[in-house]
Amino acid sequence: MRTTTTPSSLREFRLLWIGGLLTTMAAQISVLALPLLVLRQTGSTAAAGVIGTVSMGALLVGTLPGGALADAVERRRLLRLCDFGGLLVVSALAVAVLNGTAPLILVLLVAGTGAVINGLYAPAALGLLRAVMSEDQLGLASARILARSAVARLAGPLVGGALFAAHPAAPFVAQAVLLLNSTACLGFIRTRSAPGHRSGSKFSRRHIAAGFVFLWRQPYLRTVLLVFGLGMNSSFSALMFTALAVVSDNGQSGLGGGLVVSVAAAGSLAGTLLAPCLRPDKRFGSLIVGTCWTCAVAAGVLTILHPPVMLGLLAGVCMAMASLASIGFLTALLRATPEEMVGRVQSAASFVSSLVQPLGPLLAGALLAASGVTTTLGLLGFAFAVCAVVVTSAPASRQSRSSS
Repeated sequence: MRTTTTPSSLREFRLLWIGGLLTTMAAQISVLALPLLVLRQTGSTAAAGVIGTVSMGALLVGTLPGGALADAVERRRLLRLCDFGGLLVVSALAVAVLNGTAPLILVLLVAGTGAVINGLYAPAALGLLRAVMSEDQLGLASARILARSAVARLAGPLVGGALFAAHPAAPFVAQAVLLLNSTACLGFIRTRSAPGHRSGSKFSRRHIAAGFVFLWRQPYLRTVLLVFGLGMNSSFSALMFTALAVVSDNGQSGLGGGLVVSVAAAGSLAGTLLAPCLRPDKRFGSLIVGTCWTCAVAAGVLTILHPPVMLGLLAGVCMAMASLASIGFLTALLRATPEEMVGRVQSAASFVSSLVQPLGPLLAGALLAASGVTTTLGLLGFAFAVCAVVVTSAPASRQSRSSS
């Protein structure tokens, strides 16, 4: 592994970063454009809601095989194939929309295929990042990668909505252009990352499960992943759903909800931009603990006061803290993982983190209907506090904070 970063590696990283930004923007454009297309053609909110379910299901199904594939083939080539596959799919949808013949089954196929491609892209991109950057630069690189994701999440749906308002096919034409440029950027990268494996063992259960085994044998990474990945992710998604339900007056107004989502996204971006100054890779143990307690306090405050501005500000603070903690965790994960296992370890961590997250809004909705806003926020605050106590008192967590 390299210990110094050369101008050549910085050039490679810039190309990888730009290509990833274009690909991520393309994916985020479809987050709003696909449901809007279904609503326009069917008038059914239920049919539009199926888009998110299909996407999440396909992502979970494809995550683990995607990590195994990223550790079995040359990663730069896999990234270009992902971009090219996405280009073909969205181009077909754009042509269908232009011709007025885009059936629901085609839209669902595009949503599912896009999610599977994303599941392949992410572990391959991290594997190539590990090959491009030196160990001492992984912290800064992780911050730049998460900043890129925050920008895309903030701008992508807005761009998708604006393009859809101009013409229903415009978002998908834009996606095709972005993906074409992304694969062009990847073409200029000289670094190759091709872990060697015997062909007969690429997709065995043992090979795919190696990422879980590696994480389980790392006490601190295991603790953080179970508490921060499972508990905090699901609780925070429930908190955001509750906030949106409260400020939108149960769907009667979109202004308050838009404010909360925008401020939360801005908080996430602010956290990534502050990372180079705060160096979360050096103190990520403390940031994990701080994020858990911040969310617990925020939920407690919201049981008493929950105007839209307060909800947005607290969500933004929580997202900023979570971004810094995530950068630290990603850096620690990359440094601890052998290069030939990056894909499987990343996909295993992503799978665990995403496994119960979709249940958060469902649970929050049930609690709001049964017990009201104050009780729901109080229970969420209790869940955050439990996570905070566990991650604060766990022996591996204390050891990590003392050594950072």
